[in-house]
Order: sequence, then C-alpha cells, then structure tokens
Amino acid sequence: MITVGKYWKEKFGEKVYRVCIDGGFTCPTRDGTKGIGGCYFCDEESSRAKYIEPEDSIERQLEKGILRLKEKGVKKFIAYFQSYTNTYAKVDVLREKYFKALNHPEVVGISISTRPDCIDEEIVKLLDEISKRYYTIVELGIQSMHDKTLEFIGRKHTSMDSIRALKLLKRCENLEIVAHVILGLPGETKEDMMETGRILSKLGIDGLKLHHLYIVKGTPFFEEFKKGNIKVFERPEDYAKVAKDFLSNFSKDIVIHRFAGYSSSFRLVAPSWTSERSIAKKLIIGN
Repeated sequence: MITVGKYWKEKFGEKVYRVCIDGGFTCPTRDGTKGIGGCYFCDEESSRAKYIEPEDSIERQLEKGILRLKEKGVKKFIAYFQSYTNTYAKVDVLREKYFKALNHPEVVGISISTRPDCIDEEIVKLLDEISKRYYTIVELGIQSMHDKTLEFIGRKHTSMDSIRALKLLKRCENLEIVAHVILGLPGETKEDMMETGRILSKLGIDGLKLHHLYIVKGTPFFEEFKKGNIKVFERPEDYAKVAKDFLSNFSKDIVIHRFAGYSSSFRLVAPSWTSERSIAKKLIIGN
C-alpha cells in the first residue's frame, strides 16, 4: 500500500495538500428526499474543516485555505469539495462550482466527496471532461457492501447503488476513485468487513479512506451507544489488526488516503483514541 502523501509527491514532484471547500451542498438524507437528519453516525459539525466559513465564496474559502498551507511550504493544492454530497445538484451548477476552484492558478486538481446514489450518466460525463484536463478524484461514501448494514446506519443507498456508481465512474480513464469504508459498523462481523474489502478490490478502486466507527454527541448512534446497543473498537490495537487484514484484500498499489477516523475530544464519546490523529496509522503501517 502507498500513503497518499508519498503518492502525490511522486506524481507532482513535491508536496501537495487538499484545501477543504464547502460548496453549499446538502444530502438526500438531510433535505427530505430520502430522510432528514443525515446518516445515523454522521456528526454534522465535523462534516467540514473547522477553519471553513461556509458563507464565504468558493474562491474566498480556497484562498484562505491556501494561505494557511503556504506556511508549511506547500505550493500546489487540490480543491477538496468535502462537505456533504458534492454531486447533489444539476450538472450546470456542479460545473460552475467546480471550475470556480479549478481556475485558481495554484490548484492542480480536484477531489469530490459524494454518495453512490448521487452519480449518474450526466455527472460522469462532466467528471470525464474535467479529468482530461485536471487531476480528478471522486471520493465515494460506500461505507459497507452489506445492505442490512446500510439500512441500519441510515445510508438510504444499497450495495447495488455502489456497484453501479463504481462501474459508471470506471468509464473515465483519467479519474481516480477513492472508496470510503467504515470498519466496526453495528452488527458486522470481521468476515462481513473482509467481504466488503474483497468486493471493492474486484471492482478496481484506486484508493481507500478507512474510518472506524466512533460515537459523538448529538447523533442517533449516541443514544444507541448509551443504551449499550453499539460497540466500538475500544483499543486502537484491535482496530489496527482488523484494518491490516482488510487492507490485505487489495493490491500493493492501493493508495491509502486515510487510516482511521478522527474527531476532536470536544464532542467525542468513544473510543477515546479517536482524538489522536496518528495513533492508528502508526499501528497499521508499523512506524
């Protein structure tokens, strides 16, 4: 496996960082189309970077983020449409928002976070067009390939939605597909998690963002956790072992964009190690 920092440095010849953007999108599980309140694990306050002021224009958000990162000596940036579902709009709206970011002279690419049920033919045509001119990533919130799990966590999409979206996106020769997966979801055995890995490996994804299930205040899962109905990886070592086994399903060329979830201690309930950014990564990669 390859860490994304190393991968981008080799690809661009120097450090490249994401700059988070709130494009003003919502989600079908928030606006009433499929539900209200979001997925049951979703922490609304953590859906965007802390420094983002969503009332700012895309250009202004980008400029602020770039100024912060330049202090670290970074000169190239990827515009990261992170907050909520960033293909959940008409194509002409998407085009306008994406190119507002891509037109910045120091932006070398774009990363778009979205859901499997918010990918269609028209959107793929736009993404294909962009990927022929700019480095382009689609981050697809798959979470699990088991429909029972997806229903329980309030995702309101199915495993077939994920397969269909992945097949559509694979039509874009220059596009990189990064799958988001949560390990330790309620009711899933280790074999269930491994099966998700095996399916995604066969579908030919380019990268992974791994998360562990963690509990924050104000989410539906917080109430279930208090009742004792939900368990988490209490020790980072236990999570790291499962994550290592999960990653063994993939080729050595898979790019890892994240090794575990993160939440600040302010609203975090469990597990406590979630507020330590690098602990799980060190255990997984061995340094």
